[in-house]
Amino acid sequence: MPVIRSSPAIVLRSWAYGESDKIVSFLTRDYGKIRGIAKGAKRSRKRFLNVLEPFTLVQLRFHQRSNSPLAFVHACDWVYVFRGITRTLAKIAHASYLVEITDELTRDGDDSLSLFDHLRDGLRFLEENEASTEFLTAFELTLLRLAGFQPTLEHCQRCGVRPSPGNGRWEFSPRDGGVLCRGCSGLRRESVPLSTEALDILAHFQRHGWMHGETPVFSPPALRETRAVVPLFIQYQISKKLKSAAFLDGSFH
Repeated sequence: MPVIRSSPAIVLRSWAYGESDKIVSFLTRDYGKIRGIAKGAKRSRKRFLNVLEPFTLVQLRFHQRSNSPLAFVHACDWVYVFRGITRTLAKIAHASYLVEITDELTRDGDDSLSLFDHLRDGLRFLEENEASTEFLTAFELTLLRLAGFQPTLEHCQRCGVRPSPGNGRWEFSPRDGGVLCRGCSGLRRESVPLSTEALDILAHFQRHGWMHGETPVFSPPALRETRAVVPLFIQYQISKKLKSAAFLDGSFH
């Protein structure tokens, strides 16, 4: 008999499989990321009604199959839907982006409790607060740290020099995994220029996230600079473009 496991889970995405089934990607609290097949989900009016959509928190019951990378989904019991997210286009765009980057940066078998809590808290924060560049950058950098992809922001990744008043030119290199000083930046054509203030923003949110104390006031131009850096770094790590990035950019206009 298969061992049926149960865990709180957040639906990351789902897609049709055949005429009546769905494949669903979940981030579970207790078992990491799970990809499973929900038999008959496209036709079900009992087991899977309205519980396999993104931004949904469920109690997942499943078992792993020895002959398939897909788990078998027995049931999903509805726990909570972040309905406040659907009130504005900006929140939908932000939430779609949070879910996509979490899905892409999380590997099967990763320690999931901190990642699960981070995504759940991020969706909850977004539901209750206005979408902002500050929140988005803080979420990204915390996720990168939890998933093991933290960029180097405190010093030059190559020579180790730290920011100082006399060294105001910095660039970010996705290939090197962090910032480069004036002397080292010429070695990378794909690096992105960063002002000292933009670097300070990135370092601040990497250290503090978005939920600790009062956020300093940063200038809009410096905040816009951060949007040219962090998604680029994430896309370099996953080796593909983020589908939700264009939707997210459009929500700011």
